[in-house]
Amino acid sequence: MLRKIIHVDMDAFFAAVEQRDHPELRGRPVAVGGGGARGVVAAASYEARQFGVRSAMPSITARRKCPELIFVKARFEVYRQVAQQIREIFFDYTDLVEPLSLDEAYLDVTDNKKGIASATLIAEEIRCRIYTETELTASAGVSFNKFLAKIASDINKPNGIKVITPAEAQAFIDALPIEKFHGIGRVTAEKMHKLGIHTGADLKNWSEVALVQRFGKVGRHYYHIVRAQDNRAVNPHRIRKSIGAERTFSEDLHDPAAMKEKLTYLAGVVHEYMQKSENFGRTVTIKIKSADFKINTRSKSFGTEITRIEDLVAIVHELLDNNTDELGAVRLLGVSVSNLQKEHEVGGIQLRLEF
Repeated sequence: MLRKIIHVDMDAFFAAVEQRDHPELRGRPVAVGGGGARGVVAAASYEARQFGVRSAMPSITARRKCPELIFVKARFEVYRQVAQQIREIFFDYTDLVEPLSLDEAYLDVTDNKKGIASATLIAEEIRCRIYTETELTASAGVSFNKFLAKIASDINKPNGIKVITPAEAQAFIDALPIEKFHGIGRVTAEKMHKLGIHTGADLKNWSEVALVQRFGKVGRHYYHIVRAQDNRAVNPHRIRKSIGAERTFSEDLHDPAAMKEKLTYLAGVVHEYMQKSENFGRTVTIKIKSADFKINTRSKSFGTEITRIEDLVAIVHELLDNNTDELGAVRLLGVSVSNLQKEHEVGGIQLRLEF
């Protein structure tokens, strides 16, 4: 029996809460986060996104793209309260709820508490209730596996829904640009483009063996998802052991100042996810891959969780400064945080967030 999976994704969640609670911000470009020299955008309203402002972007860059941008301080306690209110709506329909962060979750409604046969009707009912009870909009993707539901939720944003049925799935994937595949980042997409892979149809022409040879073990995942095969269950108890982001550069970096700029961005990506998942850590690690592919890592641990973006940025800069004398040309940098608070609360399996 095919599963009935819904992926619910709130629309510009942090910024939308601020616009809801502060009417003077409605219709204006808003960024949640620090507006200082080391600040990072945690979330951007759709008005700000029209100027190219995105989450995890350095505040200086965001201001350059949108001089009228209004920065507001994050109120994570409020966001957590609203997120819990939304999750209670989910639990009215199913106990199989897998939160990915404060603003998105998978739901398995195959056997749901309401006895509603149509997952589409459930998704519409949930979106309606979210708006009625919180005054916020959500987008939803509905399909028979997690991969397709996740992609579908992004198609008709904001405040939209997309359904991908088994009969439609293969044609949809065949036409999908490769950079739209969830789990294929910018660097991998560029590598695929060089190999002549631009759409799902192109990717499907590659054998499993060839994909593994080119991309490693994840090649098996690509082979299956391009055929609409994803057997992952919705897991209400998933706990991450570390959260990390890394970036390979098209040209090697030589200037420590440029390296710090990249580390600031990566720290922002990691911090954003920690905020959204309410899961901060005590150990910070930077990864440095040199032009000759030699990998070095440096870590620092603390007695309490690192919760402020300013502190995380300062730590990764310090780790770099302590190793500047060893650096030559750098082709990759990464930032990760481990020793996470939820790891201490509940045991879990080793998982890693990839960007």
